[in-house]
Amino acid sequence: MLRPALVTASLCGFGLAAAQAADLTLTVSGARSANGSLGLAIFNSESAFPRAPQAFASVRIKAGPADVVFTFHGLPPGKYAVSSYHDENDNGKLDSDAVGFPTEGLGFSNDARVATGPPSFAKAAFDLSDEKKSVTIKLVY
Repeated sequence: MLRPALVTASLCGFGLAAAQAADLTLTVSGARSANGSLGLAIFNSESAFPRAPQAFASVRIKAGPADVVFTFHGLPPGKYAVSSYHDENDNGKLDSDAVGFPTEGLGFSNDARVATGPPSFAKAAFDLSDEKKSVTIKLVY
């Protein structure tokens, strides 16, 4: 009898974890063309933001002539920030000019703006509860 009780307890714990997960729908707007792809990266720590290799989750999707929407499912509640860029030439990186300014579209959650470098995590961060959330990112060229 002990074994079925353990299985039941494990399943109940799994149900609790699933109930505390949230979906985050990202809408990327402002792409100047449908060429290439969009890189989306979600960060859950200030120390990782906005370095793509250290993202909590990331995806590349086909750019479109209109707004592009993508949903990340099952994220744990917490504080997040999102970055996106339009890789028009599909070379897998954000291109920049000789001075280091991006030549491809770039955007962050909360419309946090790039000044002399990327915005801080605090400026781009938002809270994700255990419900659905939608965030729009406007690309700037």
